[in-house]
Amino acid sequence: MSSGTRVYLEVGGKRVFASAADWPGWCRSGKDEASALKELAEYAPRYAKVAKLARAEFPKDPTNFNVIERMKGNATTDFGAPGVPAKDESNPLTTRETERMASLVEACWKYLDQVRAQAPASLQKGPRGGGRDRDKMFEHVLAAEVEYAKKIGLHEKQPAWNDPAAIKGFRISLSAGFRDSYREEKWPVPYAARRTAWHALDHAWEMEDRIP
Repeated sequence: MSSGTRVYLEVGGKRVFASAADWPGWCRSGKDEASALKELAEYAPRYAKVAKLARAEFPKDPTNFNVIERMKGNATTDFGAPGVPAKDESNPLTTRETERMASLVEACWKYLDQVRAQAPASLQKGPRGGGRDRDKMFEHVLAAEVEYAKKIGLHEKQPAWNDPAAIKGFRISLSAGFRDSYREEKWPVPYAARRTAWHALDHAWEMEDRIP
């Protein structure tokens, strides 16, 4: 890996996403590059817990950022999601890199499950008085993952939010897809893994912040 924490910057008209290239799920946004990187830095301690779940050694100085690629954002970027694959994500991964990537996505799921187990069914309302409650939020995450999976050629039925066995099977299928990093589909597999991890962890952190 290059010196420092490798970062992609996805620059839209209204929003910029900063994504840690080697740490799926560690991704934050801001109104410009500086604020996006500031947000990414502020979330480093929270992401360190995810890295620990994956038994991945987190850098001692994780906020020593090295921007390796800038992508032009699109409507998805401005809507509020990292919507553009990096060119770097089309490069082949080693078996070790692929396994590490999949393990970190699985750690994001595990973190979400831990937060969900601690959260009450009704969460505090957001700053504008809105926001999904716990079960609706988790159902939304699962629905999005069904769509993400299609982008790498996986057509899975959405599991019910309260069916642990079905959720486990669904995630096993997705993990297997992430471990097949050479497959050629609509999305590069590393981007699909990054998008999936970001969405799961973004809602895990939201849920955590809205526990009364």
